[in-house]
Amino acid sequence: MSRNQPGDNPLREQIASKLDELPPAERRVAEYLRDHAHEIIFATSGEIGAATGTSDATVIRTAKALGYSGLPGLKREAGRQAIGGTRPSARLRSRIDKAGQEAGSLMDHVFTEATERLLETRRLITEDDFVAALDLLMGAREIVSFGLGPSEMCAHYLTLRLRRLGRHARLINSTGFRLADDLLGLQKSDVMVLYVPGRLFNDVYVLLDHAQEVGAQVLLFSDALLPVLADRVTLTLTAVHSGSGYTGEGLSALLLTDCLVLGLAARDRDRATSTSELLNSLRASLTEPRKRTTRRTRK
Repeated sequence: MSRNQPGDNPLREQIASKLDELPPAERRVAEYLRDHAHEIIFATSGEIGAATGTSDATVIRTAKALGYSGLPGLKREAGRQAIGGTRPSARLRSRIDKAGQEAGSLMDHVFTEATERLLETRRLITEDDFVAALDLLMGAREIVSFGLGPSEMCAHYLTLRLRRLGRHARLINSTGFRLADDLLGLQKSDVMVLYVPGRLFNDVYVLLDHAQEVGAQVLLFSDALLPVLADRVTLTLTAVHSGSGYTGEGLSALLLTDCLVLGLAARDRDRATSTSELLNSLRASLTEPRKRTTRRTRK
């Protein structure tokens, strides 16, 4: 059965294929994950451990034994299944109900998921991949960033930070016929950076087709779409997505962007510092009071 068919349940199938191989404690956790797929989207490893009479370490080991990179990966799989079967308003109500009404509980849920996402992202990014991404960006004539919806913020942020380092950079956040106009200037020596976490639009295929046609290289920030698009791009960086929706879509990608920007600045300190001085000089000029000048009239 294909993953795209309505009856698919990859998480349940994965658990069924591994269940007999697990030791008793991990088997108990796996059965709980199977039977409470919707609830675990919003649960921490500690909460799942408490519900199964085990520990958070056992929960994490179970997720890895089931073939996932960790609990965040398993929760993302459960989240993808939930998205297909529930309305957005129902998912929002579930998030609110699970987080509770108390301020401390709300913050704990958000910060816990943020920590899990960022740690998992760091674990999945190898030093070789990071260095390769820096090499790619350093060699670009111009860096063209693309993102839609919440991901536009990541693309805009990268463009802003790159310009402040003295790099040629521009943002594409258009769709439809306007996208066609924005693609006209793309050249072989350019690098396109795509922020496409989980939803695939036809515009992305148009971008990739045109980049391939002109010979431009592509760096992709994504999560669920990595298996789909990996063979269409030059390099991928995994930015772990939220399974529950507690934290913003671009959280992991923004942090990775900060890492890349710092790496680029370290590789070309003179350009970065001179551009920073120019920026501060321009800002100072903008805040200086101007003397009024009076026009002389001819007598």
